[in-house]
Amino acid sequence: MSPQEVFLSHASPDLEFTERLAAVMRRHGVPVWFSRTHILGGQQWHDEIGSALRRCDWFVVVLSTHALHLFWVKRELFFALQQERFVNRIVPVLSEPCEYENLSWTLASFQLVDFSRSFETGCRDLLRTWSIAFQSL
Repeated sequence: MSPQEVFLSHASPDLEFTERLAAVMRRHGVPVWFSRTHILGGQQWHDEIGSALRRCDWFVVVLSTHALHLFWVKRELFFALQQERFVNRIVPVLSEPCEYENLSWTLASFQLVDFSRSFETGCRDLLRTWSIAFQSL
């Protein structure tokens, strides 16, 4: 089931990884929303994030040591966990080894997509979530 739009939650220090991930997803036809490319100067960023969370049908959270301490990542994840439409549509992406259960104890029950060893393998596994064949970088 291909997503209509994926909300990509991340910590600002993980921007390089997140931009690279978003580019691969878009190249494979997966529409992605994340703050760096969708919030324009002068916009109320919290309103834009809320609007995107209400609109998107999948939620991907980039897990890193930075994300564990960022209030907004926790807030976005908490919102997604409360929404029925995100049941079986929350995908935790492990960009680096970290104690991700410190962000939310619920993450232990999700199948993680591990990018910490290989970005390409992580992309292949993530795209498989939507039955999309990975095309080599």
